[in-house]
Amino acid sequence: MVADYANGVTVESLAEQLGKSVRSIVAKLSREKVYVAKTYVTKNGEAVVRKNAHADYIAEQLGLSEADADSLTKANKTALAKIVDFIKAEKT
Repeated sequence: MVADYANGVTVESLAEQLGKSVRSIVAKLSREKVYVAKTYVTKNGEAVVRKNAHADYIAEQLGLSEADADSLTKANKTALAKIVDFIKAEKT
């Protein structure tokens, strides 16, 4: 099973061949340290950035306290991303 996965056989086809659930195959491959989880991307194909990362960056750049950074995480993610983009543009 490990060799098949390493050769590019999908987890779904391995599960079907072995009569196991996909979750079971993923667990076994994870224990063997060969499973590579899917990387999540946005609709635009960009890497996912969490709101916490945006809020932490803004707080760091503006010298805000930890409490202020925590309250920023409650803001809309799109707004946070635009603020981060603005700060980065102003720094260059």
